[in-house]
Formats: sequence, C-alpha cells, structure tokens
Amino acid sequence: MENRERTGASSIPGVRPHGSEAPPPLLEVRGLTKSFFGIPVLEDAHLTLQRGQVHGLVGENGAGKSTLMKVLAGVYQPDAGTVLLDGQAVNFSHPTKAHEAGLSSVFQEFNLLPDRTVAENIYLGREPRRGALVNKALMNRKTAELLQSLGITAIRPTAQVRSLTVAEQQVVEIAKAVSYDARIVSMDEPTAALAGAEVELLYQIVSRLRERGTAILYVSHRLRELFDLCDVITVLKDGRVVSTGPASELDDASLVRLMVGRPISAFFPDKLPPPDSDDDRGNAEIIGAGVPATPILELRGAGNGQLEGISFSIRPGEIVGLAGLQGSGRTELLHAIFGAAPFSRGAMKVEGREFLPRSPRDGVRARMALITEDRKAEGLSLNQSILDNALTVIRSVFPRRTRAARTGIPGVFSSLEVVARDLDQEVQYLSGGNQQKVVLAKWLAIRPRLVLLDEPTRGIDVGAKVAVYRLMRRLAAEGKAILMVSSELPEVIGMSDRILVMRDGRLAGELPAGTSEEAVLQLGTGARIAPEGGA
Repeated sequence: MENRERTGASSIPGVRPHGSEAPPPLLEVRGLTKSFFGIPVLEDAHLTLQRGQVHGLVGENGAGKSTLMKVLAGVYQPDAGTVLLDGQAVNFSHPTKAHEAGLSSVFQEFNLLPDRTVAENIYLGREPRRGALVNKALMNRKTAELLQSLGITAIRPTAQVRSLTVAEQQVVEIAKAVSYDARIVSMDEPTAALAGAEVELLYQIVSRLRERGTAILYVSHRLRELFDLCDVITVLKDGRVVSTGPASELDDASLVRLMVGRPISAFFPDKLPPPDSDDDRGNAEIIGAGVPATPILELRGAGNGQLEGISFSIRPGEIVGLAGLQGSGRTELLHAIFGAAPFSRGAMKVEGREFLPRSPRDGVRARMALITEDRKAEGLSLNQSILDNALTVIRSVFPRRTRAARTGIPGVFSSLEVVARDLDQEVQYLSGGNQQKVVLAKWLAIRPRLVLLDEPTRGIDVGAKVAVYRLMRRLAAEGKAILMVSSELPEVIGMSDRILVMRDGRLAGELPAGTSEEAVLQLGTGARIAPEGGA
C-alpha cells in the first residue's frame, strides 16, 4: 500500500501536458444541484473525471457525496446542472441508462442475493440464454473470465454468495459493476467492512481498472487510501465543492482542515481529568486518580469454541484497544464477554465478583454495553424513530426505568451533537454518523460500567469520528471501562491506554500506548518486520 510517486498535475492519467490538444474529459459535472423537501443537498457541484484516473471524493457525512453518486448513477434526477459524457450532455433517467452508457456504481450497502451463485448475481436480469433457457455454462465461463481479468482466482462462479466473506462479496459487487463494460466505476466506501489484507486485494483491482483506462470515482473516509490510490481529490462541504486538486499537493492535515474546518491534531482528544465526585460505583477509584481500582472486567484462561486462554483485565477509566486481523477473534471476544456467545471455560469477574453471562440480557443486567460493528443490521431499527431506537434496550431489560431514561434522552443527543429534525424522525433518514450516535445513545441510556465497542467509527466521517472519540474520553473520565475493536491502527494507537493484539483466537501480546503500527502488525501476523532502513 505504498504511495506512488507523483510529479504534479501533468502526471495524472488522462491529462496531457500544457500545449497539446487534449480530448474532452470522460465525465464532466457542471453546476449540479439537488434538494430534498426544499433542503439543498448539492449546490452548484462541479467535477471532472479523466480516463484511467482515480478521483477521490471526500467530505463529512451529509456533505453530498452519496447524492452526487446517485445522480450520476441515475437513481436521482438533478434539479439543475449538466452531466457530460465524452463532451455530450446526458441525462440518466434510470440506473439501466447509466449502465448502458458505461457508468456503474458500487454502493456501500451490498445489493446481492445470498442464495444465488456469484455468476447468477453478476448477470442477474441479463443472463445469457440458449433459446428459452439460461445458458449456465456460458454464464459461469464469462464470470470466470471477468474475475480472472481483475486478478481474482479464489472466487468460484458457482459459489453461493452467502458462503463468501465480506471482502469476497465486495469483490463480486465490483465485478458486477465492471461486467456492464463500464468506462466509469463509482465506489462508495468500498473498504468500510474490510481488514488490512483484504484492502490490499481492492488496491490490486483498482490498479487493474486504471491500467485498462477505466475511470474511478472513489469515496472513502480512510485518508491513507485516498493518498495511496487517488490522482485527484475533490472535497465537498455542505453540498458545495470547496477544493479540487492533485492528491500530491495535499496531506492529512490539509485534507482534514478542508473537510471539517479543524486541524488534525483535534482528531484524538486528550484525556480528561476524572470528576471531583464519584458516580454510582461507590468508592472505587478511577485509574490515574489514586490507588488502582478493582478491575471492572477480569478474564483468566477464558475460552469457547473460537477463543482459547484469554487472560487480561480492564480497570475503571481505561480505554483498551483490541487489534488483530479480521478473523483473529476480536469480535468473538466481545460477544463472549457480553454473553452473546458465552465462554465455556475459564473464569470471568465483573467488579471483583465471579460472573459468567449466558445471554446478552445477562450482560445488560451487569451494565455492559455492546456497540456492534454493523449498525444497520444489528444496532438499529431503521424504520422506527430516533427516540424509539434510543429506548430499545432500557424498555427490554429495565422497563421501570423507561420514563426516567426518556427524560434524559434529549440531553444525551445534545451531548453527542446529533443532527436531526426531531426525535420522531425515522433513523433511516439520518446520515451514517448520526445513526452511529443513535446506537451509542441507546446504550448510554442503561448507564453502562463496561462499554464494548466493535468498529465504532466504521463508515462515518472525520467530524463524527471526533465526536465519538470525545464521548469515549468522557466515559473514561467518568470511570467507565472501554474495550474497543478497530481495524484502523491510527485509531487504536491514538485512543488506547494500552493495546491487546489477537491472533488465531488467542491473545498474541500487549503493547503500551503510543506504540508503532509495525509493532501491532508484527504481533497480529506473527511475522518478523525489519526496522525501517534495516535488512
């Protein structure tokens, strides 16, 4: 994932040096405007995409990125503005029209049928036929050739989609988009659900598409990807384009400032001092404020069918990062602690007392909170209101506390800086960052002692990430214990008091705060990594 050398605008694929006659851009957007219910989402947006170019599109949630992508895909119709393809004005009245013109989109939510094969998903609705029957042999052969052209050999055309990993399903989505003879592929957060090794696979696919002259519009919140892959970066803020230029002329700090108007130094806020008075934990000390407290969580030799020999403890006020490759057992450990997939051996203590939850209800009663990695599938009822979502857990486990919790919910949302019309608004209409804040509010309502966070900032913008980080610091200052799983190593290193690294269902080791990414990767992979400049 090394950055490619760049020499400025003249090195951008598809852009000729000054003085030569250049063809029109492959795609050009001029003055694009779109409103919903009278509220502008895009205003006078402009963008140019050249052949063989990877063009990054970034901005906070609600900046207009997804709306722009859906206008280009024919999902939405613009209120004003022009889209030109090869210099000719086009108007895609339906996604099929965009496909026919060679513009395909890969959206963040997968659009695959799990009980059908890879080939059936890629050619859904346009299956090759022999007479009245689907020619499955030809369809499978064309799928195999398509995957091979992208450098993919591990996915069988006949495999059922439900048997594939998340990364493999993402590859199928991209292959489906390319199968329309796409000249332009728009990708919306294509690595949001991928771990490090799987991201490398996506890099390879993007590289192959670039080599064949395909233009890529790439939306991501991961800054490293933007600088690794993109030739040009356009920044959207409040529906308007605030900057477009070569990626080589930007760095993390300048890009963050363009997106959110604050320096990158504000990304990971400093620790907060503990409050003067204790909360309802009695006389327990907060770590760093005196005598070390009794651990809120302690595991000794804990295990089940997926975990083995897990031993560690977390004290009040600690944020402990849990790193490791996808499949290393990170999520499984959180589920076991919470009682969703209970430990079958070993010992577990909560605040000094033996306790082994056998169900999530047991975990909630012990005032544990589990913020799952997939907020839409596991954390929210999308067609219900913000308020109903926020009260879900308290109503289910502590119904007598519902009235008191309802009274405090507005203050919780205010502290989380949730942007919404009102508490009756359906959650499905919120941005990803605001949806994540609703999930957090749901668990804060039970006043948890132990907070288990699984990818808490996945798929949300940098501004929303900062709000989550501030919340974590506040909870730690109040004496809560936090165990956080994250695939983003800067996040793990920037927020953790110490880092536990998992490999193959076991703890591979523990690292101190401020450790290097190389040290985390070495423990997580078991590989020996030579020091920079060494042999």
